[in-house]
Amino acid sequence: MANKIKKGDTVVVLSGKDKGKTGEVTQALPKDGKVVVAGVNVITRHRKPTQQNPQGGLERKEAPLFASKVALADPKTGKPTRVRFETKDGKKVRVAVKSGETING
Repeated sequence: MANKIKKGDTVVVLSGKDKGKTGEVTQALPKDGKVVVAGVNVITRHRKPTQQNPQGGLERKEAPLFASKVALADPKTGKPTRVRFETKDGKKVRVAVKSGETING
């Protein structure tokens, strides 16, 4: 992953059941090489009623995806792109390979 995908980035899913979906990264797990994307890879858990949740029922939440299965969305087109690092004004910035646009964050 090497800090190419960060929390708050918009990414496109490249493979799996959610291929083609876009979403915002809500959590980055660099030690595991995974990311959590809003609305993507949603899993359902059946929960028994407890003191905290007396109703019980189905709990839906996003599960982590391998970072290699997602690509950053190009700021210009919204299509998947690779990321390159460049130095601008003495700062290391992320740049979209396809359009050459700087990625904020």
